[in-house]
Amino acid sequence: MFYNLFCWFYEIKLKSLFFESNHTFFPSLTKRQNRKIRYCNIGYMRRKFHFLLFLLIGLPVFVAGQQTALKTKAFFWATTTPNIGVEVGISHNITIELWGAYNAWKYPDDMKLNLYLLQPEARYWFCRKFEGHFIGMHGHYGHFNIGQIPFISGLKEYTLRVDLYGGGVSYGYHWAFGERWGIEAMIGAGYAYMKYDKLRCAEYGEREGSYTRTYFGPTRIGISFIYFLR
Repeated sequence: MFYNLFCWFYEIKLKSLFFESNHTFFPSLTKRQNRKIRYCNIGYMRRKFHFLLFLLIGLPVFVAGQQTALKTKAFFWATTTPNIGVEVGISHNITIELWGAYNAWKYPDDMKLNLYLLQPEARYWFCRKFEGHFIGMHGHYGHFNIGQIPFISGLKEYTLRVDLYGGGVSYGYHWAFGERWGIEAMIGAGYAYMKYDKLRCAEYGEREGSYTRTYFGPTRIGISFIYFLR
């Protein structure tokens, strides 16, 4: 009803106000030419109206109606790395996720495990979103400053500063517990291009070299705890 009323107002009131007067819009043109210009402008304004109507009514309804989940990975918390992800359903079987981790803690004995990492992913669910099996395609970008870790061979006396990016594919399964909670297990593999500096000792140690490396292997793995926003 609102739409029809607005269209009536648009066609009758605005049309008569701008285009239906007794005077031609362009006095130098013929009446037929002015009529063509008039209807072209009406069509252009109608298209603008339909587009604005979609933005003002359709888009907010679409966004507000999407199921959204917050998630965090247990493995990263085990390394004292805060992390959080947001996943939004965009159709019956498709979701998009953006997950990130950040660690800026200072550790004793000059040990470093500082990083930031971003991983966006698009997922297809075989049953419906947030239920059962899914496959995904993800990307990743991050920076790592790690070293002086006594229990990791090769990092006891060195620090690595690494920049990486790449992508891959993943598979996982989601278990729902009620309407608000869920658990997700997943594994992914893919490609990463890494550029890094190798330093002896800690922050201002002697640089032994700069290197690049291409990596193929696991890129996502873990268990996530999920809370649904309604």
